[in-house]
Amino acid sequence: MLLRDVEHGDVDAYVRMRCDPVMMAELGGPLPREGIEAKVRRDVRRAAADTDWTKMIVPDAARPDVVAGAVTLWSHDEDGERISEIGWMVLPEYQGQGLGKQGVRALLELARDDGRWGSIHAFPATFNAPSNGICRSLGFRLLGTQDIPFAGRVLQAHHWVIDPCIDRT
Repeated sequence: MLLRDVEHGDVDAYVRMRCDPVMMAELGGPLPREGIEAKVRRDVRRAAADTDWTKMIVPDAARPDVVAGAVTLWSHDEDGERISEIGWMVLPEYQGQGLGKQGVRALLELARDDGRWGSIHAFPATFNAPSNGICRSLGFRLLGTQDIPFAGRVLQAHHWVIDPCIDRT
């Protein structure tokens, strides 16, 4: 498994991850197909500017065009405080193989080595057992449950946090 920066050619993977009802079930349902190219362009620009990290999970380094999912790290304001947040998605045919956990671990290690992200928060849906399991197994601490806005919806999520410079994944 390796992580690589998002590229303009990743539109199809974004569509499969964000516009599919099964993939988006824990996030309130699929996003509209319109606007996906613009989302990829924004993510590519932010990755190139090194403000956000959107990494594609590649199961086989010999085939960097084959994508299993994505893991992203970004900062935003939450209740008047600047926080770093991590999120991930793994396509159905790659789920259950440990690629999501490997991708999250690898991105946390990059964040630890970079040193600028501070504590990193994750907000998987309360009923998303695989993502909550990744948080638990990598050493995130559960802070509680809260409602979070996502794509014009409100979702109930577990709030996890880890400091990659202190906590070992």
